[in-house]
Amino acid sequence: MDLVLDGNVLTISPFFTITIGIFVLFVGRRLNAGIGFLRKFSIPEPVTGGLLFSVLLTLVYLLTSIEVEFTLNARDVLLVYFFTTIGINASLGDLLKGGKPLIILLAVTIGYMVLQNLTGISVAALFGLGAPVGLLGGSVSLIGGHGTAIAWAPSIGERFGVTSAMEIGIASATFGLILASLMGGPIAKFLISKHNLKPAEHEQPNVGLADEDDSRIDAFDFLDAIYAIHLCIIAGFLLNEGIEQLGLQLPLFVTCLFAGIAITNLMPKNFPRISGSQWPARKPALALIADISLGTFLAMSLMSMQLWTLVDLAGPIFAILGAQFLVAIAINLLVVFPAMGKNYDAAVVCAGFGGISLGSTPTAMANMSAVSHKYGNSQLAFIVVPLVCAFFIDLANALMIPYFLNNF
Repeated sequence: MDLVLDGNVLTISPFFTITIGIFVLFVGRRLNAGIGFLRKFSIPEPVTGGLLFSVLLTLVYLLTSIEVEFTLNARDVLLVYFFTTIGINASLGDLLKGGKPLIILLAVTIGYMVLQNLTGISVAALFGLGAPVGLLGGSVSLIGGHGTAIAWAPSIGERFGVTSAMEIGIASATFGLILASLMGGPIAKFLISKHNLKPAEHEQPNVGLADEDDSRIDAFDFLDAIYAIHLCIIAGFLLNEGIEQLGLQLPLFVTCLFAGIAITNLMPKNFPRISGSQWPARKPALALIADISLGTFLAMSLMSMQLWTLVDLAGPIFAILGAQFLVAIAINLLVVFPAMGKNYDAAVVCAGFGGISLGSTPTAMANMSAVSHKYGNSQLAFIVVPLVCAFFIDLANALMIPYFLNNF
């Protein structure tokens, strides 16, 4: 539990890093509870606390020239945990439940991800910057969000020499959340007013909203979920080693994600397990571990940002985000709305797509909820948008990012 000051660098040990990360997460929670602006734009608690803490550390650096460096080994473990839970929760049967609208929205979204990356790469090139910087301002941070940006930034920085990769990715993801929140509602309102659209039925929004579930989790439920995660991580590690032998490189969290998907969808429902219970996909214990992992992981990542390294790249970052904002609006109006049927459901989907395109699943849900409470519910939108957000985007991004990094 050491705090080591070597010259002007203060290194903080893993124990203190985790402790500070939890503290930062609670600070973000308290700030979000008290500041309406943060709730309105669906800014996640770890983003609020982490950015505040990184600003404070930047002030410390500017006043004293002391750089604070955190030891982030535990953060990397939490990253693997989180993406493994995504894989375990992924049911390929959901693809069939969404039907044709889900296939259409998924196809449009994947096409948009390609365009988003090409836009980022093109604008970055105008400033003489390489493709990796453009990707950090593309699907890595925008449609991928903070989690994907933080997950990929270290390997992009190390492999391509982008020293401020983490800061670029997090800055893009943060401003993307705000732009996504600003975009979704107004687009839906414009489409509803212009085409005089009405919901098919008047009912309270209920699909896709959080379930009021007080299911109790005992110690064995929690351990069973941990055990399942560890089995998938072991399989993911072996898969990663096999892929590396073929001359390919993927981050460990990606192969653990794939391992979770494979085991969940191949294991028979009543397969006998030592725990005596069914595979814990979509159970409260797994959801709890996912929340703990993601929240603490994001808080630790954001609080460790060195914001002063972004000064020289402020212009390119805002130029990339401005271009991405305009492209997202155009795709929403000219592609998503017609493809989804030009009806009320399509307008609500557009509100959600505004959240998907530049923000996150919570932003998409917040956009659609606001529209639904004002104009009426759309069950279709609350089915297909979360399905695209919650799993298929991460899977497509996990395949797309390495392709762009290797070919552009």
